[in-house]
Amino acid sequence: MSDAAVYLGELEQDALTELVNIGVSRAASSLRKMIGHQVVLSVPALEIVSRRVAATLIKERESGELVAVRQDFTGAFAGRALLIFPEANSLALVRAVTGDELGEAEVAELEDEALAETGNVVLYGCLATMANMLKRPLEMSLPAVVRGDGQVLFELADIDANADVGVVLFLYINFSVSGRDIRGYIAMLMDLPSIDALRVLIAEFLERIVGEDVG
Repeated sequence: MSDAAVYLGELEQDALTELVNIGVSRAASSLRKMIGHQVVLSVPALEIVSRRVAATLIKERESGELVAVRQDFTGAFAGRALLIFPEANSLALVRAVTGDELGEAEVAELEDEALAETGNVVLYGCLATMANMLKRPLEMSLPAVVRGDGQVLFELADIDANADVGVVLFLYINFSVSGRDIRGYIAMLMDLPSIDALRVLIAEFLERIVGEDVG
């Protein structure tokens, strides 16, 4: 049995994946309006794993430093959202957002500001859309840019080795801005009560969909 199956059934996970894809699509549309260039965002895979497994997954794929935009969210379900890029990809994203006419020094100076603004558009767009479709409000903190490896981003040094600290909704994203292909990840750190609350909301969402189909 997979980690995902422990927390969500197959139908629930399919519904969650669809909600995330709709949210990411709306976020791409908002980002396109912000920067005036074509933006394509897709989520080819979603996994539900422990923080340690999430750190291992990202370590297997990315050997260098990571850059992430972090925002906390609270409401019917709560947690911490991260938009994560390899360092090299984050600079490509900043250049796509700020424009090719800027020099290296100017891009470096604007990096954190551009990343925070981009991350806020993507994470807020994704989570706000999910919350709206689940008919529950969410509040989000201001974005912060953090750097480090998976151990740092998933705060493994701050937890006891045997502690049950919940799970990570770990999303692989394909990100294309102005013709640049930029891979990245969205991670949502949630404790088990929040996962339980999310499961209830997804079940209600599925009931509404079934009711609409019958009607």
